[in-house]
Amino acid sequence: MSAEAPTKEMANLAVSAGGKGTAKRDALLANEAEVQAMWEAQRAFEADAEDGKTGVANPEDKFIVTFPYPYMNGVLHIGHAFSLTKAVFRAQFERNRGKNVLFPFAFHCTGMPIQAAANKLKMETESYGIPPQFPEDDPEVRARMEAEMAAAAAEKAAKAAPDKKAKGGKTKLVQKSGTGIVRQWNILKKMVPEEEIPKFVDPLHWLNYFPPIGVDHMKNFGSGVDWRRSFITTAVNPYYDAFIRWQFNTLRAKGKVLYGKRNNVYSILDGQVCADHDRSEGEGVGPQEYVLIKLRVLQPDHDQARHGKIKALLDQEAANGRGVYLVPATLRPETMYGQTNCFVLPTGEYGAYHVDATDEVFIMSARSARGLACQLHDSGKGQYYTKEFGKITCLETFTGDELLGLPLSAPNATYEKVYTLPLLTISMGKGTGVVTSVPSDAPDDYVALQTLKDKPDFAEKYGITPDMVEPFDVVPIISIEGYGDTSAVYMCEKLKIKSFNDRAKLAQAKDETYLKGFTMGVMAYGPHKGAKVSDAKPRIRDEMIAAGQACLYFEPESRVMSRTNDECVVAATDQWYLAYGEESWRDAVRKHVLNQDTFNAYDPNALGKYDYTIGWLKEWACTRQFGLGTHLPWDQQWVIESLSDSTIYMAYYAIAHVLQGVDNLNGDAGKSPGKIAAEDLTDDVFNYIYCNGPMPEGTNIPADALNKMQSEFRYWYPMDLRVSAKDLIPNHLTMALYNHAAIWDDEPALWPKGYYTNGHVLVDAGKMIFKSKGNSNMMGETIRMDETIRKYSADATRFACADAGDTLDDANFSRDTADVAIVGLANEENWINETLAGVSALRTGDDLNFMDKVLMNETNRLVKATEDSFAAMQFREGLQKGWFEMMIARNEYRSWCSDGGVSMHEAVVRKWIESVIILICPICPHWSEKMWKAVGKEGLAIKAPWPAADEEDKLLTRQAKFLRDTLKNFRAAA
Repeated sequence: MSAEAPTKEMANLAVSAGGKGTAKRDALLANEAEVQAMWEAQRAFEADAEDGKTGVANPEDKFIVTFPYPYMNGVLHIGHAFSLTKAVFRAQFERNRGKNVLFPFAFHCTGMPIQAAANKLKMETESYGIPPQFPEDDPEVRARMEAEMAAAAAEKAAKAAPDKKAKGGKTKLVQKSGTGIVRQWNILKKMVPEEEIPKFVDPLHWLNYFPPIGVDHMKNFGSGVDWRRSFITTAVNPYYDAFIRWQFNTLRAKGKVLYGKRNNVYSILDGQVCADHDRSEGEGVGPQEYVLIKLRVLQPDHDQARHGKIKALLDQEAANGRGVYLVPATLRPETMYGQTNCFVLPTGEYGAYHVDATDEVFIMSARSARGLACQLHDSGKGQYYTKEFGKITCLETFTGDELLGLPLSAPNATYEKVYTLPLLTISMGKGTGVVTSVPSDAPDDYVALQTLKDKPDFAEKYGITPDMVEPFDVVPIISIEGYGDTSAVYMCEKLKIKSFNDRAKLAQAKDETYLKGFTMGVMAYGPHKGAKVSDAKPRIRDEMIAAGQACLYFEPESRVMSRTNDECVVAATDQWYLAYGEESWRDAVRKHVLNQDTFNAYDPNALGKYDYTIGWLKEWACTRQFGLGTHLPWDQQWVIESLSDSTIYMAYYAIAHVLQGVDNLNGDAGKSPGKIAAEDLTDDVFNYIYCNGPMPEGTNIPADALNKMQSEFRYWYPMDLRVSAKDLIPNHLTMALYNHAAIWDDEPALWPKGYYTNGHVLVDAGKMIFKSKGNSNMMGETIRMDETIRKYSADATRFACADAGDTLDDANFSRDTADVAIVGLANEENWINETLAGVSALRTGDDLNFMDKVLMNETNRLVKATEDSFAAMQFREGLQKGWFEMMIARNEYRSWCSDGGVSMHEAVVRKWIESVIILICPICPHWSEKMWKAVGKEGLAIKAPWPAADEEDKLLTRQAKFLRDTLKNFRAAA
């Protein structure tokens, strides 16, 4: 169902608040405080292995659901709340179904974000004082700074895409932040008292400050967490630190952690690999392999004045015995037989760089040269392109115009000489800024070449003479059934593409020709004639590299920015890495995920994403050289990064209450319920607990404590459900599958049984959008979870989250829905209380009339429908059935009784009331607790059984519908 706001049924059922102020909201908040205190006193959400409903540990009676621990660089926001509700709702639903339910929760502090924020704050306070007096605090200075930023952004955009007209208005940064200048002090000022901010220059202060606030906010939300099992990560917590060391020692022993130079997304400024959690932009982006084609620059032959600098460079390098090359980056080396020219951006900025490894000069963008200087030329010898990592010598600089009209010798080309021509759509933020042209198989190249041929004035504008374009015809090199041997020409004629203004058609043509060329194409030219393109491509690449005609180059698939605001490159660095993608490991994970008997993805689209990621995910750098975290046990100079210390911590929940306990997030040994010292948690101890290892010899941990931890793990595992936003599928969620498959390789029954993923949440149909990852929205308005609770109450917020949507598509949190929920909950409370207060006026006895039976039947039907929806993680649909349609059924019954002058039946009404209280309990548990007590029930609503329901009488359902429709038609005709 679409995420409309507010829901149509709710709008129809809404009743005016009937007064001013916030009395109904305040009543909900007051009740929530009372209910939460009651839960706390009764330890309502604590769950232990021995507390199965039969009194005997029976795994069939348990349900454990987990949620990715949020990153503690701030407070929780509505994005967390939305995704979190999926776990909270399901946990409470399973409690009502009679299961022993565990919902644990922890807080993530590993990695660079906190360290980077602390460093930035320190720089600000050292530069501008305490409290800082920022230059932009002066309105005139701020206006000037914003104007400079806007001008710089416009200039950059113009260089990157000169054919696009720049839009007026503020830059995105100015639009989002208001000032265009993002200051860490100002971010913190929104979350903490200003006098507290100076303490945050110490990254450890973040770990002490924000996690306890997270606990309070979660409790206020009614999250139903067993807080005895909560913790923070990093070496600050010695217990969790020991657990992660065991995990990595085990992975290494199983051959999953290896060492060597590997290509990874890398921040030169930070001096280390930049993983997803270290990024402010580019999450999920990995390295992309390109082939640099060496187009040798020949002596200019048209006596153009603009070629003075390149002539001087050629003479200089000839004296040094070096060749000078334009080096386009291509994904299609097999098409080089069809080169007719080379393109550069006339307004682009290029440099001539000396490459030490080959003693050649490459002409390319500064951005790509910066990345090349971090990469290996010969991986076998460990030889980099440059002598000094990250440093490359620039011999000369050029504008693109100064490179136009140059003659080139292109390897594998059928033409002995081709020329450099202008292309106005080149992005200097992708590849090298140089593009080789193969018009037979690249629609963009074909259109560009034809434009220069058909429009002499345009060519002349850029100093391009007819002999640079006219002799160069399209060269057929790849045959594709149905497309011929010049697929680009075929597609351009088919789609009637005449110029670059036909961008949508060009994109379609490019996608289709590239896909068909790789999957169906057959080489029609060259030594590999007759071979499939998919087979010939790697052979031609390797042959060109071996012949010195090409070399490999890597860059991120799209732009990646570190949290220190550095544009990242791809670098080959010495790394400890996890060997994801290794064939037997990959196949074991894929087999588990694709078997519906062992894994439930809840959505075929999500399952497809897991399958794709399992095949795509390869070697992963799992360590950093600084930041917060656990040090690699066997190589202490490395710190385990944040995506690698968060893959099997769900197993740690099973024992955390024995090691750490309540109010002990940091792992203070003096608070350990089991009186266990962290230094006693050896690998042998963890092997006994988790892997059926022998009882550890000489341990200081009592056998009773060891056995309790082992039995807790064996009871709660496997994890029944993990809930997350969809952005974690390409990293954390798939990595967790891999790691479970490695640690418990001989016990697949312990691998995760199900993952549910949802989309991001929009607020009021798109005014703001939140992911669940990260807590401080650094450049915009943040709707904090605690503020939302104060404004609407926990139950109304949860109601709006349930109504927001359940699919992988982005959902809509409607503040209007939360407002209307307040009224709806209050009105239903009043109706129930008034109805039961006047119970003596209701009918009794076993004799039920037709309308009584209809409501009983509808109640039975909706109880079952709600149960099915909740079990399938379709909470919006469950809300429709268990609340809206229940209200409609009751309203019809009440109207029928009123119109017929017949009292409602007490048993029928009580059945409906008791059912609706529990049906809504997973979503609005505070309201349900109050009403459960109001109707005279013992115990807690959260522990009450799911309503019993007889089979729906489908004939009665049809009869009721017929009557309903008949009355509706009668009234319409009256």
